[in-house]
Order: sequence, then C-alpha cells, then structure tokens
Amino acid sequence: MTGPAGRLHVNDGGSGGVPVVFVHSFAGSSQQWRAQLDHLRPERRALAIDLRGHGQSEAPAAGGYSVDALADDIGAVVDELKLDRFVLVGHSMGGAAATAYVAKHPNRVAGLVLVGTPGKSPPEMAEKVLSSMKAEYDKVNEEYWKSLLTGAKPEVESQVRADIKRVPKDIALAIIAAIFAHDPLPALRAYSGPTLIIDTTHGDGPQALHNQLPAISRNVITGTSHWPHMDKPEEFNRILDDFLASR
Repeated sequence: MTGPAGRLHVNDGGSGGVPVVFVHSFAGSSQQWRAQLDHLRPERRALAIDLRGHGQSEAPAAGGYSVDALADDIGAVVDELKLDRFVLVGHSMGGAAATAYVAKHPNRVAGLVLVGTPGKSPPEMAEKVLSSMKAEYDKVNEEYWKSLLTGAKPEVESQVRADIKRVPKDIALAIIAAIFAHDPLPALRAYSGPTLIIDTTHGDGPQALHNQLPAISRNVITGTSHWPHMDKPEEFNRILDDFLASR
C-alpha cells in the first residue's frame, strides 16, 4: 500500500476479535513477528508492518526517519485497512513509534504492548553514542549489535544480522538519532488504555522505560536476546494472550 514516504509492505491475515498490529525494531521487519502472526491468526486478525526503509517497504532519504514519521506509517496502514480500534505491539524502535502514534490517536488503541522499548535518553548520552558511531561506525555498530544479540538462538542471530545488512549507514544514523530524540513519557502518562511492558535483561538502567514509569505493568523474559518474541515465542505468546484475553 502507499504510505507517506512510499510503498509500505504489510503482512495481514486472520479474522475475528480486535486486530493486533505489530511494529518491528530498528533494522527489523515484519518477518520477525512470524511466530506471533501464526499464533494469533486462527482466532484473530493480526498484521505486521514493514516501516519505511525496512523489509519490503520503500526507503526515503535519511531526513525522513523521525519517530513521528514512523508513527505516520502506522497511521497510514491502519487508516487504509479501516482499523478503527486495535491493539498495538511495538518492539524497541517500533515501541517508540507506537508511543508517538498513541499520543495522537489514543482512542483508537485498545491496548499497548511495548517490547524492549527505550525510555527517554539524556541528551549527553545520546551525543556521546552518536559521536562514537560517526567516528568509528563499523566498530561501534558491531559492539552494539553483539551486545543486543547476547543470548540469541543461532537462527535468531542469523535473521537479525541479515536484516541489519539491509540498512545503509546514513539511514541507520538518522534512525538512531531520532530514537534518542524521542520522549515517550508524555504520551504514556496521558494514555489511559491498558499498557504492558515486556522486557528482557538487555538495556536495563536509569533510562529504562520501566524505571521511568514504574506504574506500568511489566513482564520480564529471561535468557533471551533483545528479541524475546523470536528467542522464546511460546513464553512471549502466553504473556500476549493474557493481555489480549479481555480485548
């Protein structure tokens, strides 16, 4: 379908219940949600989006990757498919985009699940990381992915690394800067719908979302990489089913 910055690929299927919309992480794709789509579709409509510059969607220039722009991709998809109300599940960068969407359209989101989604980063931290990446991109980039992939199943690491290679350096830097600049806290404080954080042990610290908003319910899946829905899909799906039970 046509999105705000070009063609957007959507994996859509199933019927019944409140639809569930999945949004992938930085350098990911809709394919990373295969286990969840297969699990839900016998009883519920479930779809996964390839955000701009990812998967099979078109890639605009590096200036078009703000978190609000990514949220506009979500908006274009749900509007085109006429989804008046749905559950939104976002992983990492996709979680940031989900918070930006819910800030503008809270009444359309029947529930919000944030998987490994960052909180608000201090500017000095963002500046330090971005400076390091610009100076030694390959080295710092590999350290970053190696850390997040600790605990990954071999097949998960293989898929994630294949996805990473598809994102050019200029677009990667633009997206990372956009994620650092995004503040999800005002939207989450204002959103009154049910919200759940699904976390791993990766990225815990003062800027972790659950530390900044401790009132939000949280489940932790241990022994995985930053991609718990891929490493331990059965456990992830059980948690998701519990959240969806009344929706």
